[in-house]
Amino acid sequence: MAEKNSADNGSAEKGSVEKGSVEKGRVLWVHAHPDDASLGHALVRSGAARLRESGTHVAISDLYAMNWNPVLSDTDFGATQGRTLSERQKNATATGLLADDIRREQDALRAADHLVVSFPLWWYGMPAILKGWFDRVFTNGFAFGVRDEHGRVRKYGDGGLAGRTMLAVVTAGDRAAALGPRGISGSIDHVLWPLLHGTGFYTGMRVLRPHLVASADRLDEEAFLREERRLHDRLDGLSSDPGIPYRPLRGGEYDREHVLVDHVCPGEYGPDVHTASASGRSRRVQRHEYRQCAGVQDQAQ
Repeated sequence: MAEKNSADNGSAEKGSVEKGSVEKGRVLWVHAHPDDASLGHALVRSGAARLRESGTHVAISDLYAMNWNPVLSDTDFGATQGRTLSERQKNATATGLLADDIRREQDALRAADHLVVSFPLWWYGMPAILKGWFDRVFTNGFAFGVRDEHGRVRKYGDGGLAGRTMLAVVTAGDRAAALGPRGISGSIDHVLWPLLHGTGFYTGMRVLRPHLVASADRLDEEAFLREERRLHDRLDGLSSDPGIPYRPLRGGEYDREHVLVDHVCPGEYGPDVHTASASGRSRRVQRHEYRQCAGVQDQAQ
């Protein structure tokens, strides 16, 4: 199928924009779900169609359909030399010796303004095949390990992927409230902290609040249409959504050990203290933010 692989569908996607329309940015959509009949696949098809209708170029990497290899190893680097695996990866990135499948995905990401990542929440994380996509594609010298004009490593608010937006679209079997601020599973922002802050923000991307589709295995047709509209609204706002206000490393709020200085949120701990609005956010504001990403008003509790 043409839309299965970002490397194979470029000409088809360009042809999907109506003649005379102006392209409104480019999206790389990376999807990980083994079942073509899943809710996740249906939302990818609908979301991609919505973006294309607006004039957005969409490339889709369907990892299961691509039979993506998730295992990072020295076979990714050809004959590149180096003392450590990370050094060999960086040298292969710099010399163009990375494996072909990695280079294709990096080229698609270089061309993109926005990265949409969609997956089912399995054991409070992403499927292994998607984790392996990040492991292999976000290489040293491409997504991280790049330096600024002063020789400092660019990270946490800056990095190799600066200027791009990342949105995670997540389906979960549990009810929305369980993944809320007081839910037993923890806030979805906290559950996905490694992806949102440790991957997206670390590499310089503007990270949007995750889009949670809860009770994913119990949606009837009416509920699906509501979720479809919610997703379309999020995709419409890819360029305008301000994102999660994470504190940048170089913003003067962290010490030399990368720890918050004493006067920032004194006595407070956890992921929320690393957002610029942490000390001023009321529970009402936090609940409003959660409702926006989870659509809790539409979910059966």
